[in-house]
Amino acid sequence: MKLFYGEITAQKVIINDEEQQHIVKVLRMRDGEEIYVTDGKGKLASGKLIIEGKKAGIDVSEIKENLPEFSPKLHIAIAPTKNIDRIEFFVEKAVEMGISEISIIVTEKTERKNINIDKIRKQAIAASKQSLRFHFPVINDAVKLTDFLKNIDPEHAFVAHCHENLERIDLKKIPQLKQLTFLIGPEGDFSEKEITFLAENKIRAVSLGNQRLRTETAGVFVAAWNYYNMI
Repeated sequence: MKLFYGEITAQKVIINDEEQQHIVKVLRMRDGEEIYVTDGKGKLASGKLIIEGKKAGIDVSEIKENLPEFSPKLHIAIAPTKNIDRIEFFVEKAVEMGISEISIIVTEKTERKNINIDKIRKQAIAASKQSLRFHFPVINDAVKLTDFLKNIDPEHAFVAHCHENLERIDLKKIPQLKQLTFLIGPEGDFSEKEITFLAENKIRAVSLGNQRLRTETAGVFVAAWNYYNMI
C-alpha cells in the first residue's frame, strides 16, 4: 500500500503539498498508479494517481470512513532528553506501535527547554504512514509538569520512576483500562519533590523492572507493553 497524507472531504481529496513533491520529484511515480490517502483522522481514500506537471492528485474510487482506532489508547508524557535524537527515536517507535498521544513535559531536571514540535509532528506523520496508521497520534506542545496535571484524569494516569525507596506497583498489576496516561521523567528522573507532588495528585507510581532504563527506552518499553495488550 502506497499511503500518503492529505485532506479528505465528501467533495474532494487533496494530497498534502509536501507529499505531492515527494510523489513527483523523489518517488517519480507514474500517472495511473494505485495510491491511498489518509487524513490521519480515520478516513482512507483509494484511487489512481493523477500527475499534472509538478502536481499530484487522485482519481478517487472509494473512501472509507470511521476506521477503527487502537485500543487501549495510550498517552505518554515524556521529558525531553538532552540529545534530541533520543526523543525522536522514541516518537518514531511509539507511533509505529500505536500510541495515541504524546506530550512533552518540562520537569525540574529537564536540561533541554526548546523543542521543535513541528519537526516531531512531521516525524509522527511519517511513522504513521510507514506503519499504515489511519489515525495519527496527537503531538502536544511542551508544557510544565504542573500544568500538564491540570488536564488529566488521575484514575487513568501512572508515573514510571526509579526511586526504589518510594512505593511503586508492578506494571503487570495495572488494571485493564480503555485509556492510559504514563509520565516518564528526564535523565536523572523525577525529583522526590515531584514524585510527592504526583502522589498528592493521586497519580500512581509503577516500576518498569529491575533495570534502570534511559528516558527514551522507558517510553518505548511502555509503548511496546501497551501494543502487546492490543493484540
